[in-house]
Amino acid sequence: MQRQNFDNWNEVKISVDDRENRDFYINTREVWNVNLWKNIWYESYGKWQLFTRPVLVIKIVWSVVFVASMTTMWKDNKFYHKLSDKYFDKQSYITLSQVRILDKKRFIEKIWMIHKDDFEQIKKELKKILF
Repeated sequence: MQRQNFDNWNEVKISVDDRENRDFYINTREVWNVNLWKNIWYESYGKWQLFTRPVLVIKIVWSVVFVASMTTMWKDNKFYHKLSDKYFDKQSYITLSQVRILDKKRFIEKIWMIHKDDFEQIKKELKKILF
């Protein structure tokens, strides 16, 4: 990563950490843009100036949210779930190997909600992978 990107990433990280607790609701099946800074090796991360990435909300416990990263780049393996709709004007996928917990402070804006059928299938696939 270039030094300038690292500096920008650090500035965004500090501003996210300084955010006050905001009063908004997050629900399962929703897709949100969140701040995800550069991580290690294969971990998905945010792009552009604010290091944003869409994620699917899987489960919420207080202000901690269990999410899966989304992508428009597909790989032919069991770790990618193809969504029934094209959410980004392209085919979209849930990256099942990129699940993690995030604090509510990272959430920027709600984008949409995926279909219930897609969500149920994603949960089944996650159970197979994780358990």
